[in-house]
Amino acid sequence: MNILVTGANGQLGRELRSFSSTSHHRFVFTDVSQAPENPVEYLDILDTEAVEAMVGREDVGLIVNCAAYTDVEKAEDEPEKAMRLNADAPAILAAAAKRKGAVLIHISTDYVFSGNGCAPLREDYPTGPASVYGKTKLAGEEAIRTSGCEYIILRTAWLYSPYGKNFVKTILGLASGRKELNVVCDQVGSPTAAADLAAAIMHIVGSGQIHKCGIYHFTDEGAISWFDLAAAICRLAGLSCEVHPCRSSQFPTKARRPAYSVLDKTLFTETFGMRPPWWFESLDRNIRRIAA
Repeated sequence: MNILVTGANGQLGRELRSFSSTSHHRFVFTDVSQAPENPVEYLDILDTEAVEAMVGREDVGLIVNCAAYTDVEKAEDEPEKAMRLNADAPAILAAAAKRKGAVLIHISTDYVFSGNGCAPLREDYPTGPASVYGKTKLAGEEAIRTSGCEYIILRTAWLYSPYGKNFVKTILGLASGRKELNVVCDQVGSPTAAADLAAAIMHIVGSGQIHKCGIYHFTDEGAISWFDLAAAICRLAGLSCEVHPCRSSQFPTKARRPAYSVLDKTLFTETFGMRPPWWFESLDRNIRRIAA
C-alpha cells in the first residue's frame, strides 16, 4: 500500500519517518516547509488540485495527516489561519481520500473538550472547546466525519519528542540555566511521546486495521500536572533546578487551557489490541534520546 504522510517535518512526521524504514508499505512524506537536513516532497494541503494530483499520481491507499496549526496562544490572534490549516485542509484531504477510495488517519487533540471534568474523557463525551485552537481542531474533525470518507481520528495530548519545540525540551533548556522554576499545577493531562503515537499508527497500519473507522483516544498512560512533568524531567535529566508548583492565574494567557483533559484509552486498546506505554518510562527513554 502507498501511504501519503503530510506534515512530515513535524514531531510526529519525523517519528513516522523513522518507523517507516522497517515497513513493507511505501511511504510518501510531504510537507509545506522544507529543510535541507530533512528533505521531503513539497505539498501544500490547502491546494486542492495539488492534493488530488499527489493522491492520484502516487496511487495512495492511506493518508496520514500530521500537519496542523499547533501554536495554541498564537491561534487566538490568527483564527483564520488556524481554521484554514486545522479545518479546511483536513476537509480537502478527506475529499481526496473519498474520491480515491483511500482511508484518512487524522490527528486531533484533547483541546476539543472544555476541560471542566474530573474523570478520564471517553470519545463520546460532549465536546466544548474553549480556545480558538480547540475550536478549529473540532471543526476539522467534523469536516472529516461529514465527508463520507473512511477515517480514523486519533485524539492525543501534550505531544513531545527530540524534534521541534515542545514542553520537555523547553524545561530542559530552562532548568539547565536556572536554580528554580515555577510551573502550573492546576492543569492535568497525559504527556505523549510522539514516538509512541507513531508506533500506534504503525500498529494500526501493520495489523491491517485501517478500516476500523471512528474516533479514538491515544496518549501515554497516566495523569499528571505540568508541574509533575517538569519535576520528573529535571529528576530524570539529573538537573538540580528546583521546580515549584503555582496556579494558572499567576501566568495568564490569551488561550484558555483545559484544567483536566485526561483521555480514556479503553476503546483504542480494545479495538486495536495495543496498550499505550506508561508516561514515565517514555519520558525517561526520550530524555536519553534528546541528550544523545
